[in-house]
Formats: sequence, structure tokens, C-alpha cells
Amino acid sequence: MRRTVFNEDHEAFRETIRAFIEAEVVPVYDEWFAAGQAPRDFYYKLAELGVFGIRVDEEYGGAGIDSYKFEAVLYEETARAGVQFGGSGVHVLLGLPYIKMLATDEQKKRFLPKFVSGEEMWALAMTEPGTGSDLAGMKTTAKLSEDGTHYVLNGAKTFITGGVLADRVIVCARTDAPSAEDRRHGISLFAVDAKSEGYSVGRKLDKLGLKTSDTAELAFVDVKVPVEDLLGEENKGFYYLGHNLASERWGIAFGAYAQAKAAVRFAKQYVQERTVFGKPVAHFQNTKFELAACQAEVDAAEAVADRALEALDAGELTPAEAASAKLFCTEVAHRVIDRCLQLHGGYGFMNEYPIARLYADNRVNRIYGGTSEIMKSIIAKDMGL
Repeated sequence: MRRTVFNEDHEAFRETIRAFIEAEVVPVYDEWFAAGQAPRDFYYKLAELGVFGIRVDEEYGGAGIDSYKFEAVLYEETARAGVQFGGSGVHVLLGLPYIKMLATDEQKKRFLPKFVSGEEMWALAMTEPGTGSDLAGMKTTAKLSEDGTHYVLNGAKTFITGGVLADRVIVCARTDAPSAEDRRHGISLFAVDAKSEGYSVGRKLDKLGLKTSDTAELAFVDVKVPVEDLLGEENKGFYYLGHNLASERWGIAFGAYAQAKAAVRFAKQYVQERTVFGKPVAHFQNTKFELAACQAEVDAAEAVADRALEALDAGELTPAEAASAKLFCTEVAHRVIDRCLQLHGGYGFMNEYPIARLYADNRVNRIYGGTSEIMKSIIAKDMGL
């Protein structure tokens, strides 16, 4: 089946990214894996390549292209090579939509040029140790000072991707108590400077997968946040979070599909090279049938991911559609990657093989951005159930 989602510009970008990965990432990726993060200066290389500015307006140093398709290419190419770009995905996929949607002209002038250049890397801090998917239950507070010049931020966040190296973090905090009618009332968003007094990075979390993506605990003790760094209006944060979850969930869906596609590629290459009983593993009927079944699932996931991408670019991707795409693509990736690892035999359990790392990396897709169970609830509600 011929894909129509990408054009010549996207394919030219693909060639550039593929060459960049081979030259700048693959030779040092094992070092990143051992260190538990990509080096900070790598983000400047991505910035020089133009990765951070694709969807940023030209007046702030970006390319002004209002499309997620170049990011889709990044998902496919990093998965194909069995690598990741550290926490930079959060910088673009999660950070940028909030700046574009909520920032004032003055804030955009302050934030976006440094965002594009990589001088300021952004992260998003929603989850707290005791809340998880229940964002309305967050306890972090931001109290307006008596003179009205700043907020005083107190609380803690966890599972913050990119949090170790982030220079600015969009922090969700309570500026008012929830109302009896609406638990979601009272949440606001702040662009917090990581150099602020009282802001601290706790543990760099030791994860099952995504080893090159720094993930941290954050703590705020009487952090003064200037009123100029409030994003959007007070107490409307939950609405803003819900608005941008569709693009986040599309990103997880597309990334999962790309991982499944890469898994088939890794398994096909392995079974053609590996011999058992004097024959390539690819010679056996079970191998052929397993890979054929995996390819069929990948084809279906590709169609779902592409359809969601087109809807996202058109501004028409609904929360239920995003949830459906995430649920389907992540479940497909789970099945496909597991079967492709099985075809590697014992070597599939070794981290020197990309399928092993892919297996670990993929597991979180059914948890973050909303668990699969939450996705089912969203879809069921949209069905009127």
C-alpha cells in the first residue's frame, strides 16, 4: 500500500536525519545508554539541524511550518536505528504546544529564540508521587504574593522526562482549591526557571527502558515564580492540559507504530543471518508466519497512525480519536515487539541487540500519556457508554 502522508520535503528531511544519526548518534549511543542520558551539548546539534524550530514562527528563528509530519519522520528514523534523542522529544512535542497556545507576545519573545537554539530545554511537570493519572488530585501549590509580583511554588513532581537537564519546566500547580462541582478547578501552569532558588532536581530515576532519556524527581520549596511566567489564565490549567493531550497521545501512538516497524526490520535481518540446524532461521515456516503476522499488524498500525497524523495537522484530532490511536498502536507494538524478540532466541535478551532495548523502551507506551485503561474509558465515554 502506497503511503500518501509524506512528500518530497519530508523524504529529504528523512535522508538528512538518517545520515545525522549514523554520524552523530550510533557511534556513541552505548555511552549514552551507560550514562543514563544524552549529553547536554547534543541538544545544540539538534538545534543546529533545525529540529527544534520546525513548528516555530520565523520571527522567533524557526521554520514556521505548521505540521507534525517532520516529527513523525524523526520517530520513524530513531526507531529504525534503535536509538533515541534523549529528552528532546518532550522539549518539542510537549513543551512547544503550550508556548504556542498560551504564551503572550512578550513571553514568546523571551522563550522561543532560546527554545529554537537549544539554549533553554523545556520539560513538562504534571505527575506527582501520589496522583498518577488523577491530575485533579495534585497537591503542588502556587500562592500569589501579597504584593502581587510573584507566586510562591511548593510541592513535588515525579517521572519528569527531561527533568535532569531541563532549563525551564512547565509546572502544573494549584492556585485555588477545587470546587465542590469541579475537582479540576484551580490548576494553573507556570514556566519555571530551573535556576530559581528553592528549585531542586532529586533522583535521576532508574527506569526499565528509555535509558538515554533523563527522568527526574523535582522539588519546589518556596520557589518565587514571577507573575510574568504564568502561562495562560489562572485556574484554567486543567483545560489547557486536556487540549494538548491529543497531540501528546498521537506522538506516543506514532512512536509505538515506528517501534513495531523497526522490530520487524531487526527480526527479519536477524533470522536471515542466524543459522540453526544448518539452515537460516528465516527458512522455517514458523519464522515466516510469525513475521508475516507481525507485518500485517504493522501495516494496520501505520494506517491508524497516519490517519491520526493527518487529523492532527488539520486541527481535527479529537480526544477520543487520539485515545483510540494510542490504545491500538501501543497494543500492536507490544505484541509485535514481543514476537520479534522471541525470534531472536537468547540473543533477544541481550542489551547489545536493539530488539532487547526496544522491548524495554516500548513498555511505558501503555502507561504514560494516560494508561491503556484510561484510553478505554475515554473511548467508551465517546461511544455514549
